[in-house]
Formats: sequence, structure tokens, C-alpha cells
Amino acid sequence: MSLYVILMGVQGAGKGLQAKLIEEHFGIPQVSTGDLFRAMRARSDDLARKVQDIMASGKLVDDETTNAIVVDRLTQADARNGVILDGYPRNQAQAAFLESHLAEKGARVNAVLLLELDLYTAFKRAFGRVTDADGGSYNYYYNADGVDFAWTNDDSDCFPPRLEASLRADGSMLRRRPDDASADAIIQRIDTYLDTTRALISHFESGGRVQKINADQRIEAVWTDIRQALESL
Repeated sequence: MSLYVILMGVQGAGKGLQAKLIEEHFGIPQVSTGDLFRAMRARSDDLARKVQDIMASGKLVDDETTNAIVVDRLTQADARNGVILDGYPRNQAQAAFLESHLAEKGARVNAVLLLELDLYTAFKRAFGRVTDADGGSYNYYYNADGVDFAWTNDDSDCFPPRLEASLRADGSMLRRRPDDASADAIIQRIDTYLDTTRALISHFESGGRVQKINADQRIEAVWTDIRQALESL
């Protein structure tokens, strides 16, 4: 049986890490629209050029083009047994298209995994996170073992203090995503998530496919709940 999973959750819910665990355990690739858009920059076919022109103009990629990009990805060999969709669908029109496309292949969305996390915790997870060169993640509020954190004031007092972090073992500096350093940017992402998620959850709940996962647990506990939910299918 093919396994098509939609992964949803507010920033900081751990979607990226859990997607990798699903990928390894079930042998299906993670498909992120953000990654797909970036990959189009290195291609020269008609679809890629269309996406490049849209992105160069500063416009949002429209539903029709987004759908075409996802379909293009689903035709690749590693996706023949299903995928983990992250960041798609973003609205009901995209959801309806996806279901129609899968139905033509004799498949369906098997599960929508909703990683639930209260918004205050989500904010702290995003605002306090830093990563090392190998992708290891740390957090000022939750996972500071072996890391030296410091708030550094701006000399001109024109900007808020910046969070700096380094590994205690070797002194290497850790990276903070620029959009995580902006409280306003984080709140906007949360608002966007809430605006787009409510309608989609209602859409998929009618088919009994929404599996709610408590994301405010240890990584291993979240993964256990996800694995059991998918294996029960």
C-alpha cells in the first residue's frame, strides 16, 4: 500500500525532525514545497523557468504552478510508494487538487498528522533555537547543555540585543536563522499557520484522517506516537 502523509504543525513543533524519522522508518521521501521551489533554480525546463520568473518578480507562486511542481515530484521513482508532504497543501483548493490527483492513481491521503503545540511554547522554540554545522539543534530555553549563550547589546542602541551561542567543547559558533531572531516574523508565521490550518483540518477531519499528536513531549515520545498512528493504518 502506498503511504501519503501530510505533516502539519506550528513552527517549533518538530516537523522537520519527525519527517526524517518517518522517511527512514517507512522508506518514503519528505516533500517540502520550500525545497521544491529552491530546486527549481537549478533546472532549465519550462516549469522551472516559469517558477524562476514568478520568484524573480517577487510574487507568490500560484496554486496551479504549485500543484504542477508537486505532481512533478510525485512522478519521481523514490516517491512511487508515497511521500510525506510538508508545507503542502496550503489551502483547500490545493487539498482538493491533491486528492483528485491521487484518486486518479488509485491512491489517497492516508493520514494528516497534526503536531499540536501551544503557541507560547512554539514561540520560545523558534526564538531560542540555534544549530551547529552538522544540523544539530539547541535551544536557549530548552536544550542548552554544552552551549554558552549570551545576549549581546547593540553598541548604537538602535537594535535589540542579539543572541549568540557557541559550543563549549570547541568554541565553534552556532547559527541562528535570521527570521527566528525577529519576534514579529515568528508571530507572522504563527498567524499564517493558524489562518491556513483551520480550514484544512476541517477539510480532512470529515474523512477521519486527522491524527492529533502531542508535540510537547520528548522527541522519542512524539516519534513513538507517530509511528504507532501510521502503523495502525
